[in-house]
Parts: sequence; C-alpha cells; structure tokens
Amino acid sequence: MEPKNLLILFSDEHQKALSGCYGHDMVRTPHIDALASTGTMFTNAYTCSPICIPARASFALGKYIHQVGYWDNADPYEGSIPSWHHKLRDKGHRVDSIGKLHFRSTDDDNGFNEEIIPMHVIEGKGDTMGLIREDLPKRMGAYKVASMAGPGESSYTRYDRDTTARAQIWLQEVAPQHTDKPWVLFVSIASPHFPLTAPSEYFYEYYRNPDLPWPKLYGKDERPDHPYIRDYADSSCYDEHFTSEDLVRKARAGYFGLCTFVDEQIGKIMATLESCGLSDQTRVMYTSDHGDNLGARGLWGKSTMYEESAAVPLIIAGDDIPADTVRDVPTTHIDVYPFIMDCVGEAGEEMYDEDHLGTSLFDLANGTTPDRTILSEYHAMGSTTGAFMIRNGKYKLVYYAKYEPQLFDLEADPEELTDLAGDPGFADVLADCEAKLRTICDPQEVDARAKARQAAQLEANGGRDTVIARGDLGFSVPPGVAPDFD
Repeated sequence: MEPKNLLILFSDEHQKALSGCYGHDMVRTPHIDALASTGTMFTNAYTCSPICIPARASFALGKYIHQVGYWDNADPYEGSIPSWHHKLRDKGHRVDSIGKLHFRSTDDDNGFNEEIIPMHVIEGKGDTMGLIREDLPKRMGAYKVASMAGPGESSYTRYDRDTTARAQIWLQEVAPQHTDKPWVLFVSIASPHFPLTAPSEYFYEYYRNPDLPWPKLYGKDERPDHPYIRDYADSSCYDEHFTSEDLVRKARAGYFGLCTFVDEQIGKIMATLESCGLSDQTRVMYTSDHGDNLGARGLWGKSTMYEESAAVPLIIAGDDIPADTVRDVPTTHIDVYPFIMDCVGEAGEEMYDEDHLGTSLFDLANGTTPDRTILSEYHAMGSTTGAFMIRNGKYKLVYYAKYEPQLFDLEADPEELTDLAGDPGFADVLADCEAKLRTICDPQEVDARAKARQAAQLEANGGRDTVIARGDLGFSVPPGVAPDFD
C-alpha cells in the first residue's frame, strides 16, 4: 500500500441517519454522498462515548474510554498519553488541526505541529456540573436548544465558515511545502451541534416542508420508561422548553439545515483539494464525534446508547479503499487509529501499545475481518450509572452498572422500538451479550473507577454547591466568544 496524505473531515453531533447516503430522503448532503460513492461507507459505526470530550479523546488515542480515563466533559485530553498526532509528528509528518478540538488548552502539547483557530474547553475545566453523578442537578442552560432554533447565523456557523476557509488556505499554501512525507490535516467543524440556528436558505427549505418528519416516540405516553432515560431527561430537561409544536419543528428544521450546511463546507474543502491537484495523493475520511437524539423519545442532545446518539457516519475514500461499497461490520473510532497509521505508511510496532485493540478500516473495508464485538460507554452528565453498549451481530446490549439492561435486535427492529431484555425467550442472547461485554471490561469496576475520579475532581473544583453556582454553559463557545453561563 502506497503511503498517502490523509484529510480527516470531522463534524460534531451529526446523527448518522441524516445524510442522503445513509438513506434519508429529505436531508440534502450531496458532497457527503459523493464521498460515499467513491469510497466505503460503514453502516454500523459507533462513537466510543456519546459525548464530546471522551469521544474526542478516544478518537485521538485509539482506545476505549475505560482504558484512558477521560470520562466526561470536565476531563479533557491534555496530551499526557501519546496520540496518533504525537506519534506521526515525531516521525516527521506534518500534522495540523483546524477548528474544534475540545481538549484542555493550547498550553498543552496536544501533538499537532499547529492548532489553527482551535476551540478548547472553557477555562481549561469544561463542564464541571457533569461531575455530579447522584441527585442530578437540572441544566439551567437547557432552554438554549429550543430558544436558539431558527434561521440565521450563530457563533458556530461563523466559526465553521472560518474553519473551512482556513482549510482551503492550508491546502493551497501549506500542503505544497510538505511533500517529503504524507501529511495529515484534521478539519473539525462544530455543526450540527446546537445552537440549532441554521443559515436561512437551509432552515426555510426544511421548515416550510410539510413533510418535515416528527420525532419518533415523541408523545409522552410513547416514551420508554427506563430509569437511565428518566435520569437523563430530568437532568438535561431540554424537552421542558419545547412548549409548542412549532418549536419542535424549528429545532428539527434547524438541525436538518445544519446538516446541509456541514455538507456545504465539506464540498468547499473537497473542491479545493481537487483544484490543488491533491486528490490523487490524498485519502479522505468523514465522521462525527457522536449523534443527536433530536427529539426522539422526548430526548435532545446525545448521552444515550440509542442509534440516534451513539451511531456515527463513517466514510473513507481514496487509493486501496473499495469504491461505492457499503460495509455493515460493527466499527468504532478505535479502528481509526490503525487506519491513519496505514494511510501514511507508519505501521511499525513502535506506533502501537499492546492495548490498542482496533482493526484498521482498510481491513474492515476490504471485508477481511471476522465477526467482532465493539463497545461504546458513557460516564458523564445526566447519568447516575455507567452505561455500556456492545454490538454482537444483530443484537445491541446496553448494560447499566446499577439498572436493568436493554436489548435490541437491530435487524428486526432498527428503530429500537422493542426492548427484549425482559423477554424470557431472549435470556440466552442477553447472557451471551453480557459475557462478551465482560471480555472487554468489568462494568462495575469501570463504573466505580470513573466515579472515584469524578468525586475527587468535584472536590478539587470546590464541591457540589460551587459547581452548581458556576452554572451551565449549554455549549462550548468558539475562540473570541464570551461564555454564557446560566
């Protein structure tokens, strides 16, 4: 395999299903669709954790959350464990980032040659309220999801336009200076993460469409009555602020519009790659850190193991990658680490630790791997217990350290409408799935370890009352924008 450059296009909170190539018949994503048609699309790809900071730490390190300990949005990556960026930079590759990183600080060595307009956590601390894992406080900034939905520009869309422009400049001015070894450019767009303020041409396209789909299981009598889901819904309390059907429509239209806006940015970057004559020398990946519930089951944001939240789009294209190919093998972001190494020709043993468990996306794309079990886990805001999800063939187990599990047959029930965990006919399946989970980690031990770390951090930040008094930010802000706590 010939080493090539790698362009990683990364979005924030893009629900997998809301792309044309993943089967959505309304959301327009022509550039993402074109990438899928020239490469391989993974239909069962998952984040390692459905929340920003742990997901991004895992992506950087190629390891599961319980292996690295970045548990929540108050535990940002700070460069202490070598990432793929560190290892490639140290081998002489040019490795730059543009846009949102959500690490601790630019004062840390995060492994890039240059971080261009990076977005990091607020005050080097992030969301300290998420450290509280019992008697969960209500999120006072939750109103922003409903109140900011509509047409226009937000700090995020302005930031994303700048990120795109910087990426275009980089491809034209920096890339030509680095031809001795393949480079890696990580371009991270903040949308479609809320605020759900979409450029007007996209917002109205969806808002005025009479067929704009309503969230599934949105009626209060339809919502699942599982204690983990109640914990999250009561603490995040997003849906309490959706006081009319029109607000739900605005939020849905805003998110749909932002998906098309993200696609527009990707199209601009891909066009620049082509115009600079770099397409044949560069492989491309598109993915997102996690998804968004977008009102399904009355839930907004991420933080659950439902497909809307935990599944991610994942597309790769370029030399040695099958074109116009769909793979349904379960995949996670830990599989990206070996793919990056393979892309740029750095597959030596020194690039790996013995606990790197991923399989290169090259192998998965070429169908050369057997059936596998993959993990996603959650230990953050709105939860009183660790949540552990595995895919085992067609089955999805969601195991909770202190609550009853959930079990879904995603082949027969892709919308996750029927929880099979309490059905005696699936007792053997449930037991087999739990056994496979325990070959990866001990959920009780991991849950206890996460909570011990969070208790220590909570104390270091002044304790429960101080953290609550600091307030809820709602969402991180781009560079130069003042944070707005509630």
